[in-house]
Amino acid sequence: MDSTGRDGAGRDGSSRKGAGRESRHLGIRIDRPVKDVYDYASDPANLPEWAHGLGGSIEEIDGQWVARSAPLGRVTVAFSPANEWGVLDHDVTLPSGQTVSNPVRVIADGPASEVVFTLRRQPETSDDEFRRDAASVTADLARLKSLLEAAGRP
Repeated sequence: MDSTGRDGAGRDGSSRKGAGRESRHLGIRIDRPVKDVYDYASDPANLPEWAHGLGGSIEEIDGQWVARSAPLGRVTVAFSPANEWGVLDHDVTLPSGQTVSNPVRVIADGPASEVVFTLRRQPETSDDEFRRDAASVTADLARLKSLLEAAGRP
């Protein structure tokens, strides 16, 4: 429910904007060791290969990673410091100045890995937009899996 006591949905159950924070955990198993997955995915220079949601190019400018995304415009991406726990959290700062924090983990699954991305619904995001965001992240994770499982990848 919102602050007015309504649940944010129309009488017909239509899209709810600003209906509250919701998270969706999107994961994929990758048949590669955690270190391989973490090392590849934590390198911002590799983002254009697998994270198409951020755009087709990225470059380091004055110590910041800047991506150019057709739907979003110029965004900056800042990863958490390198760590031994598989934490790939990253903040994406939009042209508006809004920063979206994205929790991501690489978790050991025997000799393989699981990558879990927590998609957080942003205020004013409709149900359809949230579904599209989830589909985009799922496609990015599938590309990451495909790239890392391909023969000869580090």
